[in-house]
Amino acid sequence: MDIGELLSYKPPNTPKRPLHGEDEDEDDWENSKRAKRVIKTPYHPRQRQTHEVDSATVGSSEPPTPIRAALPAPANDVIEPQLTEKEKQEILKYVETEAAEVEVLDEATLKRMVLLFEKRALRNQEMRVKFPDQPEKFMESEVELHETLQELNVVATSPDLYPTMVELGAVPSMLELLSHENTDIAVRVVDLLQELTDVDILHESQDGADTLIDALLEQQVCALLVQNLERLDESVKEESDGVHNTLAIFENLLEFRPELCVDAGKQGLLQWLLRRIKAKTQFDGNKLYASELLSILVQQTPENRLLLGDLDGIDALLQQLAFYKRHDPRTAEEQEMMENLFNVLCSSLMATVNRERFLRGEGLQLMNLMLREKKMSRNGSLKVLDHAMNGPDGKDNCNKFVDILGLRTIFPLFMKTPTKNRKRILTTEEHEEHVLSIIASMLRNCKGPQRQRLVSKFTENDFEKVDRLMELHFKYLEKVEDVERDTKDDEEEEESYMRRLDGGLFILQLVDYVLLEACTGCPPTVKQRVTRILAQRRASLKTIRHIMREYAGNLGDAGDSEWREAEQQHILQLIDKF
Repeated sequence: MDIGELLSYKPPNTPKRPLHGEDEDEDDWENSKRAKRVIKTPYHPRQRQTHEVDSATVGSSEPPTPIRAALPAPANDVIEPQLTEKEKQEILKYVETEAAEVEVLDEATLKRMVLLFEKRALRNQEMRVKFPDQPEKFMESEVELHETLQELNVVATSPDLYPTMVELGAVPSMLELLSHENTDIAVRVVDLLQELTDVDILHESQDGADTLIDALLEQQVCALLVQNLERLDESVKEESDGVHNTLAIFENLLEFRPELCVDAGKQGLLQWLLRRIKAKTQFDGNKLYASELLSILVQQTPENRLLLGDLDGIDALLQQLAFYKRHDPRTAEEQEMMENLFNVLCSSLMATVNRERFLRGEGLQLMNLMLREKKMSRNGSLKVLDHAMNGPDGKDNCNKFVDILGLRTIFPLFMKTPTKNRKRILTTEEHEEHVLSIIASMLRNCKGPQRQRLVSKFTENDFEKVDRLMELHFKYLEKVEDVERDTKDDEEEEESYMRRLDGGLFILQLVDYVLLEACTGCPPTVKQRVTRILAQRRASLKTIRHIMREYAGNLGDAGDSEWREAEQQHILQLIDKF
C-alpha cells in the first residue's frame, strides 16, 4: 500500500442500531419535529462510501490506518479534490429549494402548536399537583413545556395569525404561567411575549396587533408582569435577562399605545421602577432601562407625575442624583442613566405639588452645589433649576434660591459660557437659554429684599452684566435675521413664528426681557449704558420694543388665564417705561 492509498483511506461507517425499548411519543406533531433526514446529495459524505462492509472485511487482519503526522512527508502531497463550478451551482440550487421546503406557519400548524402547548401545560400542572415533593416526577413535563414555549416563538414571524392565536385561548394560558413555581418557565413566557410584542412586528399587521394587545390588557398583563418582577432574582443571569425582557414588553406596549402609561403606572410599574432605581446595587443595564421607562411614564402623563410625588419619588431621585455631585459617571451608559433621572425630575416639576416637595427636600441646595462642583451633573442641574423656578408656581423656589446665595453661582455662568470639552452635554445655545430663563424667572417672581439683591447685580463691576446682555442681544438678533431672510413668501404666520423661535427668537426674547427689567428697576445709568451701546452699533430701542410686544402677544399657555393677563400687562408697562 503506497502513501497515496494510505492518505485517501477512509474507515467504513458503522450503521447505528436503534435502542430497544425506546418509547415513541404519542403525538404525531412532536414526531414530525424530531424526524431526521439525511441530505441525499451526490456530495454528501455518506453517499461517497459506495461499498458495503461485509463481515470478512471487518474481521480481516488489515493493519490499522497510520496517523498522518507520523508518516514521512512526501515529496508531492496529495491534493484534495476541489468542487467544480457546476457542482457548486448544483449545491446552491439544492440549498435554495430545500429552504423553500421548510413548513410555512399557517392556521392549521398554529392550532397544532397551541393544542400541544395547552396539553403540556395541563400535564405539568397535574404532575406538580400529584407529586408536589418529588421534582424528578414532574421535571420531564416541565422540560417539555419549556421546549414548547420556545417553539411558539415562530408565531412572532406571522402577526397576521395573532387573531387565531387569541381565538384559541392561548393568551390566558401564557399569562397564567407567569406565576409558575419554576421561574424558568415564567422567564420563558416573558421571552415569548417580548418577541410577540416587538414594535416592528406589531406594525406589520394592525389588526393582529390590536387583537393581541386587547387580549393582553383584558387579562391585566401589566399587573401580572409587575408581580413576576417582584420575585425575580437579578443575581441569577437568566432571571436578570427576564427583568430586562419584561421592561422591553412594557416599552413595546407604551410605544404602540401611549395611552397605556396611566394604567401601567397605577398597576404598580411606577412603584417598582422607583424601587429598582433606589436599590443599592452596582450600575447595570437593567437600572439604565428602568430610568428610561420611568422617563417615558412621566414625560407626557400628568397623572404619573402626581403619582411619582405621592410615592416619594422626588426624594428618591434627589438621593440618586446626589452621588453625581462630586463624581462623574464612569461609562457612557451610566451617563445616559444620569441624564434620564434629570429628565424625570424636570418632568415631575411640571406639577405644582412636586415643586413644593422639591423645595422641602432641599433640591435647590443640591442643584446649587452641582453648579459649583463643575462636574457633568452641572448641565442637568441647570435644566432642573429652570423647571423648578419657571412660571407662577416657581415663586417660592426663586426666593429660596436667592437666600441660599444662588446668585453667586448663576451669574458667573451667565458671564461666561463654559468652553467646549468632554464634559459638556448642553450646546452653547441650550446653556445660555437655561441661564437666562433662570434669571428672568427670578426677576419675574422675586419681591422685596431678594429682588433688590438681584437687581443690584447689574450695576456691579462697571455694568459688566449689562454689557454681556447687549452682547447676547446682538448675537441672537443676527441669528433671527438670518432665519427671516430664509422665510418663504407663502409660509403661514404661525409656522414662520415657530421657525424663528427655534432659530434663536426665544433666547432673544429672554435677553430683552431681562434688559427691560434691569433698565426699569436699576438706576438711570443702566439705561444710559444700553442706549450708548445701541448707538455705537447703529441700532435703536425700537427693535427691543418690537421684540417684547411680539413676546407679550404670544405668552403661551403657562399658568392660568389670570396670570397670563397680568404678565402681559406687566410687559407692556415695562415697554412704556423703556
